[in-house]
Amino acid sequence: MNKEQLEKNIYKHATELLTEKGYVSPIDILMKMDKLSKKQVEDWRFKRIPDLEKVISLNLGKLNYFLQTLKKYGKEQQLKPSFTVYKSWGKGPKKTLRFSKTGNPHMEKLYSTHYVKQS
Repeated sequence: MNKEQLEKNIYKHATELLTEKGYVSPIDILMKMDKLSKKQVEDWRFKRIPDLEKVISLNLGKLNYFLQTLKKYGKEQQLKPSFTVYKSWGKGPKKTLRFSKTGNPHMEKLYSTHYVKQS
């Protein structure tokens, strides 16, 4: 999938999600694009996977482009960026989950930002 096709897919799925849920999140779009399964997300939420990038079926360059394109979509649609903290599920203390292997704060913020319709 080239960048043009990727962008087209992002816009299509983001628009669908906005209509369905009133917000768009990177995880939801990756699942709609079949780049991430519900089971993989659950495994990550239950701390069976250390970081989400490990299981997303896009290379890091395309993932970065994906996140930047989603941010651009949010601006174009005048959506409000909303930082969302992802905590682990299950027994024991709730741990903040990591999206990227490196834990880079900039990337973590891009992954965990939802774009919300303003009323």
